[in-house]
Amino acid sequence: MKIGIVSDLHRHLPVFVEEAFEGCDRILCAGDTEDERLLWQLQTIAPVINVRGNNDWSFDAPFSVTIEIEGVSFFMVHRPQDVGTLAPGIQVVVHGHTHIPRDESIAGVRYLNPGSPTYPRKGAATCMVATIKDAKLNEVILVSKM
Repeated sequence: MKIGIVSDLHRHLPVFVEEAFEGCDRILCAGDTEDERLLWQLQTIAPVINVRGNNDWSFDAPFSVTIEIEGVSFFMVHRPQDVGTLAPGIQVVVHGHTHIPRDESIAGVRYLNPGSPTYPRKGAATCMVATIKDAKLNEVILVSKM
């Protein structure tokens, strides 16, 4: 299974993100789209699971989401400081907010932040594509556009 991961779109969906997500089975959006129409646009590629970012005032979205995809347990929230104590069994945390990519394992939990494809704070504009195989998060690729 192929999963697109994005955050901090801030009212713009760059073409490189749409191209990177071609063939994805699911898209995780960690907030700050600022425009629900971007979620609809992503939905034309694959089903979208999203959370509310600190700039998402114009539409309703959950603060956090816990979901299992192909045997992998995900927790999603926009700001990393809102992760809190994780429920038992969470394997992957997806967050945004910092606009800085992150792929880090802490105490057996993988923390992913796709950065921002529109307003990167360090380096290139980015999103992520991950694969799940045999109930494990396999490859995580940081897709960037200079």
